Parts: sequence; C-alpha cells; structure tokens
Amino acid sequence: MKQAIQTFFLETLGREWCVFFCSMIPIIELRGAIPMGAVMGMPWWQSYIISVIGNMLPVPFILLLIKGVIKWMSASRVKFFNKIANFLLRKVEKKRAQIEKYSFWGVCLFVAVPLPVTGAWTGSLVAAMIDMKWWKAFLSCLLGVMISGVIMTLISYGIAAIF
Repeated sequence: MKQAIQTFFLETLGREWCVFFCSMIPIIELRGAIPMGAVMGMPWWQSYIISVIGNMLPVPFILLLIKGVIKWMSASRVKFFNKIANFLLRKVEKKRAQIEKYSFWGVCLFVAVPLPVTGAWTGSLVAAMIDMKWWKAFLSCLLGVMISGVIMTLISYGIAAIF
C-alpha cells in the first residue's frame, strides 16, 4: 500500500506536487514539505516557493469558514464533531491571551515558529476566533509562513549540504 501511494505521487504527479500537497496537510505543513523537497533533490528556492504557496492555500478558507464550521460542529448530535470543536476551542483559548496581546505580530510569530501545531492552520484558526480583520490575519499568516519557510530551508538544505 505504502509503495503504491509513493509510486502514485512520485511517478504520476512528480516531486513538486508531492511537496505542494504535503505543505497543505495540517500539522506537517511546510515544516515537513521543505525537508521532503530537500531529500528529493529539489532546488531550495523551488521547495520554498511551492511550500509557501501550498501552506497558504487553505488559509483564506479557514479564516472565512472556521467559525461557522466550529459552531455547526458544536451543535451537532455527533459526539465526534463535538469533541473536535471542543478541542479546537480549548486550543484557541489557551493561546488567545498571548496572541490578542500582540495581534498581528502575535499571529505572525506563532505561525513562524517551525514546530508542529504552530503553523498557518492553527494561526488562522486563532486569528479567526479572536475576530482579527481578514486581510490583517492573512498577511500575518503569510509573513509567519515565509519566516518559518526561511528557517526550515536553512535547516533542511544546510543539513543536506553537510551530508
């Protein structure tokens, strides 16, 4: 199964699309996509650009739709949806004070930290839930993703150059 998936993505779609789709996946985002591009032998600039674009693609939709989705999930009779909604709301409340205090720069720095669960998906969620203006939230996430991308590119391609 693993081999079939790997063959499909690498041989059918190519390494660029693999990096692009990987950068769109929550938690992994560009933090996993850029090292993957380095391992597959892509030029650093190509891996960076594709990963930033892929990572930012879901952001406008998250900013526009997440509050309604969470509200719907909270009101759902399906306990699984309730649990996810409550998990997301707890995550937002945990980071709310820090991010509200610094608003634009708070979201930007939160997204810029190249660790799992601090990327554009979570940053967009928090920005939407604290009612940050759409353009401000989008630009804050974009800047954070670009900073994180630079950090991951330096780490990934610097380490790859050593070996």
